[in-house]
Amino acid sequence: MDNLSTNERVLWSGAPRQGLVLRASDLLMIPFSLLWGGFALVWEYSVLSSDAPLLFRLWGMPFVLVGLYMIAGRFMVEAWQRAYTDYTVTNERIIIRSGIFKRRMKSLQLRAMGEFSLTENGKGEGTIAFGISAAGNMFSGLASWPGIDELPRFDTIADARKVYEIIRNAHSAAHHTRPFGQRLG
Repeated sequence: MDNLSTNERVLWSGAPRQGLVLRASDLLMIPFSLLWGGFALVWEYSVLSSDAPLLFRLWGMPFVLVGLYMIAGRFMVEAWQRAYTDYTVTNERIIIRSGIFKRRMKSLQLRAMGEFSLTENGKGEGTIAFGISAAGNMFSGLASWPGIDELPRFDTIADARKVYEIIRNAHSAAHHTRPFGQRLG
């Protein structure tokens, strides 16, 4: 791992599950996307097959594109994002590296880190979220729109509880060590 400080040790590293991932939020999103996309496609087909003005022909195109993204594109974009994401826990910080076209690295210092939570399924796979989302986690499983930052997290990782315990222990140890230069007594 690049960019580690002198005394920094890797405690765990991994990546999110690859391929198609269906989430609880898809119980609502799949029917909604099919209704949206279906309506947009019927509208556009009826306008294109009639002698409608150019404005009407162009009007439906953005709705068709959004519908196609919601139906299938979001799954492909999210899978592509996960293919270029990896996670690391060190004795000093949490590191999330991601980015399809431009690699980004997010580093969370364990000493300064606040709350973190684990959501786990019956197979031991889960997500560890760092911080509290203002909007809650209801739609955290949706592939975000480009340019929108989301809550830092280790998404769909295997052995999530084990990783959570590694983070919890490292977080606790970081809070029980004194900062560099601080004197005792």
